[in-house]
Amino acid sequence: MIIPVILAGGSGSRLWPLSRKHYPKQLLKLFGDSTMLQQTLLRLNGVSDLGEPIVVCNEEHRFMVAEQLHEIGQTRASILLEPVARNTAPALALAAVKARSLVDNPILLVLAADHMIQDIESFHRSIDQAVRAAKTDQLVTFGVQPTRPETGYGYIKARAESPGAESHPVEEFAEKPDLATAERYLAEGGYYWNSGMFVFRAQSFLEELQHYSPGVLDSAQLAFERATVDLDFVRIDRDAFAEAPDISIDYAVMEKSQRVVCVPFTAGWSDVGCWQSYWELSDKDANGNSFVGDSIDIDSTDTLVFSHDKLVATIGVNNLMVINTPDAVLVADKGSAQQVKKVIAEIERQNRTEHLQHREVYRPWGCYDSVDEGTRYQVKRITVKPGASLSRQMHYHRAEHWVVVKGTAKVELDDQVRLLSENESTFIPVGTRHRLSNPGKIPLEIIEVQSGPYLGEDDIQRFDDNYGRV
Repeated sequence: MIIPVILAGGSGSRLWPLSRKHYPKQLLKLFGDSTMLQQTLLRLNGVSDLGEPIVVCNEEHRFMVAEQLHEIGQTRASILLEPVARNTAPALALAAVKARSLVDNPILLVLAADHMIQDIESFHRSIDQAVRAAKTDQLVTFGVQPTRPETGYGYIKARAESPGAESHPVEEFAEKPDLATAERYLAEGGYYWNSGMFVFRAQSFLEELQHYSPGVLDSAQLAFERATVDLDFVRIDRDAFAEAPDISIDYAVMEKSQRVVCVPFTAGWSDVGCWQSYWELSDKDANGNSFVGDSIDIDSTDTLVFSHDKLVATIGVNNLMVINTPDAVLVADKGSAQQVKKVIAEIERQNRTEHLQHREVYRPWGCYDSVDEGTRYQVKRITVKPGASLSRQMHYHRAEHWVVVKGTAKVELDDQVRLLSENESTFIPVGTRHRLSNPGKIPLEIIEVQSGPYLGEDDIQRFDDNYGRV
């Protein structure tokens, strides 16, 4: 059996301001109507002998991941929650230990949740080739045939032993090169982009991990043994997992093992690592422009505009990218796309929060949008999914006014319960235990006006919560 292992713990910081730490690119709909995570699983439709997937993600993304899996019918997936970030080797060790507990020595198909692959048929053929190699206890990595001297990817050098061979022994892994080195790689041949995707038997991988990075395996096994089940999730023990070395799978195993082979493929792959990559994958007009969302352009060339909430107009610009979100706008030359991380660093230095989350914040019950705020007040638009409820809670420093604008609200205030229809409202005094629920069949939308001396999200004492939050 083949078990897909989806590593979904990245932050996608170079796609800021769209991608944020608490809502990263793998959870976004960058291309089409499905998120990157959903597309990663949907493109496996048609692969034979496929088992239920294992998804490894950050604890803070758990409800969004679970909801997105349910939307595409993946209701039996195993979701492992990383309590702390420890890079890809410990994450994959967890998945391998989990997979081995489900099936006797399955083959693992390891994929990142935030990659784009355009030629699905070619990708499936490469998977078949990799599975055949993995059945001989080899560790297979996918090498992407380079189309340009790319400096943003690591490289794999493989040795072609015989014409027509499906896989080739790997001689070395190379770090991201400078331009001259990348040009030399292309001229010499035998070098491939390191896709970060793998196929191997669980036991083969764990044996090599035990040999080359035993500390990773020991910590992962102990953390899994101490794990607990919570709703749809497997909560990994924090203390044990925190002892694992912070190391990538390449450094931990692939660069050291003598079992590693490369399956080359040309399937229109991209890690969508920056806005330059996004522009390259996007549909363009005759002047090389890509416009996503509400935009007007006059005489621009090779430009990317991304905006969903307001009109963006461009006039006579070239090689520019303009990324608009409700609370932040990025304007940069496309050639500087890799430097977006410097903006993130400056945001952090200034103790700002625009790198963490959007103005619209997602919760397991729905979402809220901070519409306006000032001294002693804040206005939010709250959307509650059908059948969902916020926690029963109390605030020490703020009162709240709720106005229903769509749907029906069930409101609990201390021991009183009432239903509110559209255009009806209620007031929640400071210190009142309260709960908001949606008993209807359509989303509930309310306007919440908070007032008080302190309006932080940490002014919440929860008494009861359907989602196990403290």
